[in-house]
Amino acid sequence: MIYVYYSYLCEENHESLLKDHLPKFSADFQQKIKKYRRWQDAQLSLMGRVLLFNGIEEIKKVDLRDKEIKYTKFSKPYFEGDSVNFNISHSGEIVICAFCSEYEIGVDIEVITDMRINDFKFQMTESEWKRISLSKNKKNAFFDYWTQKEAVMKAYGQGLSMPLKSFEIFENATSIKDEKFYLKEIEIDQYYKCYVSLNAHIDNVVLKKYNKN
Repeated sequence: MIYVYYSYLCEENHESLLKDHLPKFSADFQQKIKKYRRWQDAQLSLMGRVLLFNGIEEIKKVDLRDKEIKYTKFSKPYFEGDSVNFNISHSGEIVICAFCSEYEIGVDIEVITDMRINDFKFQMTESEWKRISLSKNKKNAFFDYWTQKEAVMKAYGQGLSMPLKSFEIFENATSIKDEKFYLKEIEIDQYYKCYVSLNAHIDNVVLKKYNKN
């Protein structure tokens, strides 16, 4: 089972979010949030933590706020000695956190923007680019592949250390060094693309919007 929690930014609730949630976290994290100049950046970072710990509390019935979030050498976050796997992503005005107890998980969300997708042709395999070029909506097709690849890399755990072109997505699946990864689209907003990836077949996904009130 995969659980996906998400939230939209809200300027109106920003001060109350800081008051209600920021004191629950470490002094180092509080200082990090206070250093942001834009409220949007501060809220994205804070909401990532809020979704993470609220999700764990609801799913696992435990409070891990006193546990340190550690990072692999490839900057993938994890809790030492705990069975919950998680991943956080944000883009535009949405922040998202995905959980899975049994398998490594990656999630990526991207706001669909007007951009010169030809500038990123070198990031795709020849077959992927051909499918993008033949698509009726090239921009949507491009962001499908981009988000899928980012989610897979995060599930694999090596992040930006490997080029996007080094593996090929086909029919929501791919392989990296003989390890199979599967993908599923998470439909949150028509102006965004979001995919979750596991090193196992994906069955049920529970999607939950976080209520700030």
